[in-house]
Amino acid sequence: MSVKSNNQGRAYEFACLNTLHEEISKYRVSKIEKNSTYEAAKRAWNTLEESEKNIYRISALAGTNTILELEPLILDDGDGELELKLQSDDNGQDGDVRDVLIIRKDIEWEIGISVKHNHFAVKHSRLSKGLDFGKKWYGIECSDKYWTDIKPIFNYLDVEKSKQTLWKDLPNKEDDVYMPLLLAFKEELDRQNEFANIAKMLVEYLLGEFDFYKVISIDSKRTTQVQSYNLRGTLNQEGKKRKRSIKLPVASLPTRIVSLEFKPDSKNTLELYLDRGWQFTFRIHNASSKVESSLKFDVQIIGVPTSIVSIDCKWK
Repeated sequence: MSVKSNNQGRAYEFACLNTLHEEISKYRVSKIEKNSTYEAAKRAWNTLEESEKNIYRISALAGTNTILELEPLILDDGDGELELKLQSDDNGQDGDVRDVLIIRKDIEWEIGISVKHNHFAVKHSRLSKGLDFGKKWYGIECSDKYWTDIKPIFNYLDVEKSKQTLWKDLPNKEDDVYMPLLLAFKEELDRQNEFANIAKMLVEYLLGEFDFYKVISIDSKRTTQVQSYNLRGTLNQEGKKRKRSIKLPVASLPTRIVSLEFKPDSKNTLELYLDRGWQFTFRIHNASSKVESSLKFDVQIIGVPTSIVSIDCKWK
């Protein structure tokens, strides 16, 4: 991710956090925890032009209004203070993809929001010569065959890294790096799938261990999309006095892998199809201009069950 894209993402988190605070404060006491992540987001916000800030505010307000309709407990009766906070990116590595937390300690309740600006990526996990992705993602260690298969690929990258070679100068990075590494990854998933239900565990890893809303600003369409990932039924609870605008269904996790193959005419992307409507792509790519001995996945959701509710909120 470029510095500009990273700043835009953090700035949009700042806009969403403060818009939530402003709207909630009209009805109850609300405070923002000003931690180091908040300060980083504030710095990113201050890099924007005023015209950009206005767009971010409008987008954030559209998403906030929908969240307040779906989550009556935010504004429901109670004298307790409501707390808002931004989470560190490290939480995503530990299984929590939520960027913004909305917390009411008086009723021991919280929900979270994953905030995206003009992209729909799920995870940016890495593969490297020493990283056991199976163990890290869902607790199943990779096989000796996997380590044997990837060793020559990363040995090659180590040599090129020592020369300070640029990725663009590799003679054939798709055939020498991307495709064999993805093939080793695919074959390891196939092996693991023979003795464990990795379909369910894989989606739980990709989406995190907590239910959440995803709020995505699509600036070109002047739309904020709100998606509900209510996998455990913790979202959308009724308040004592305030009621939800719609009832969100609980989404079912997959039980099996239907297909895992290379995307047609591609050497850097796998397509994963699971039952119950789940579909993902795994695109492998280099994350810097110079050759490194690790690569990143850009994981995208390309299909979800009908129980994942998506609401397009047009900007006013």
